[in-house]
Amino acid sequence: MKLAVYNIKGEDTGKQVELDASIFGIEPNDHAIYLAVKQYLANQRQGTHKSKERAEITGSTRKIKRQKGTGTARAGSIKSPVFRGGGRAFGPTPRDYSFKLNKKVKRLARQSALAYKAKENAIVVVEDFSFEAPKTKDFVVFEQNIKTADLKSVVVMPETNKNVVLSARNLAKTEVATADSLNTYQILNSKSLVVTESALAAIEKTFKAEEA
Repeated sequence: MKLAVYNIKGEDTGKQVELDASIFGIEPNDHAIYLAVKQYLANQRQGTHKSKERAEITGSTRKIKRQKGTGTARAGSIKSPVFRGGGRAFGPTPRDYSFKLNKKVKRLARQSALAYKAKENAIVVVEDFSFEAPKTKDFVVFEQNIKTADLKSVVVMPETNKNVVLSARNLAKTEVATADSLNTYQILNSKSLVVTESALAAIEKTFKAEEA
């Protein structure tokens, strides 16, 4: 699959790039995508939730009423979960939600996500670019030029570019990622994948290195 290369002004440069069929042309594996997204979201959870159980509640331990003859259910402690202010039964406790996922599954998930974007014609290739200074206005103009201003997009750079990152960080629908940090969730969570020529080469190089 060949894609045209655009410059920062949104003009067709006349160049074309060939997407590697072994990455962008595979049959997507939905289950691998599900596992990768599940792991990503699980890793974002702090797991610091906590509620007090009845043993952790401060309060009297005396029996609050006699066992029989009240006409109501028997009750032995004010700290019982059935009373307001009592402990919670089976409440949440701190835990680690992360889990292991094999490298091959994660690689297949990324390939599948990229294949979906290629099928949807949602990949835009641009020439390598940078900004002289961090300026959100310049980044907005850039997105308008390549017609992604109204779309949720991920701009993939070959390496961290401070001026580009700072220019885009105030834009709610735009995220900047590097080729080696791009993950399945980011790809699928965007409507458009904007990739520079060097970033595209870096993505393909990364996959080739992982397969070796």
